Amino acid sequence: MPFARKDLERLADIITIAAEQEIMPRFRRLGEGGIREKTSALDLVTDADEAAEAAIKAAIARAFRKAIFVGEESVEMDRGLLNKIADADMAIIIDPVDGTSNFAWGLPLFGVLAAVVKRGVTVGGLIYDPVGRDCTFAIKGHGAWAKAENGATRDIRVAKPTKLANMTGVTSWYLMPEPMRTRVATNLAKIKASFSYRCAAYEYRVVAEGLVDFSLHYKLMPWDHAAGVLIHAEAGGYSALLDGTPYLPTKFEGGIISAPDRESWQLLRDALLG
Repeated sequence: MPFARKDLERLADIITIAAEQEIMPRFRRLGEGGIREKTSALDLVTDADEAAEAAIKAAIARAFRKAIFVGEESVEMDRGLLNKIADADMAIIIDPVDGTSNFAWGLPLFGVLAAVVKRGVTVGGLIYDPVGRDCTFAIKGHGAWAKAENGATRDIRVAKPTKLANMTGVTSWYLMPEPMRTRVATNLAKIKASFSYRCAAYEYRVVAEGLVDFSLHYKLMPWDHAAGVLIHAEAGGYSALLDGTPYLPTKFEGGIISAPDRESWQLLRDALLG
């Protein structure tokens, strides 16, 4: 059966409740030991990540009984979950607190990402902002829209193409290996401005709504990108990996550029990595 708008709204309700009960009560209130390092001081997990994921997982098991659950914190315990995405009739991929460093530092730039994947193809995605209590949605083939706390909705659209020197974007060049890291950092001088919010949820929202022209990311874990790439595409944009191949939630390496159209993507790819 197709994944419909009402199903995505039901998933949003699950996430909203988890954010109200598990995330926001811990924001700027994490106790001793409530923040822990994974691989570095910029790769953190908090009590909010773990509690929110547990709550979302339990609710999804009741509401979407045939779906497999792939959460960022669950994969920390069982990386084999990633191998189930390609063949699952339905996989729901969750990042319970995207922008964990911001959350841990008390900065209100974090969100919850959720993607619905069928047989390796993303068919639904949402980005929820627990601070603003608003959400961005997309259904494959049915467009992208934003919903405010009061229930008002509006369609969203990427920026219009422009010349390279006028472009602004969000980038994570600092995660790239050398010599790519230095080359991209140097070439960013060719555009108007580059930002990093250290939060894919925020970064995909601003590029899908046309507030910036492009995004450039290097790490490709599906909970960071599957929802955002679909929302951007349904808002009229074009994304591809750095080698030009299409993005899929089953690809975990390669880096990705999201741009207003294919020509803008190629212009950015040549200027920043050429």
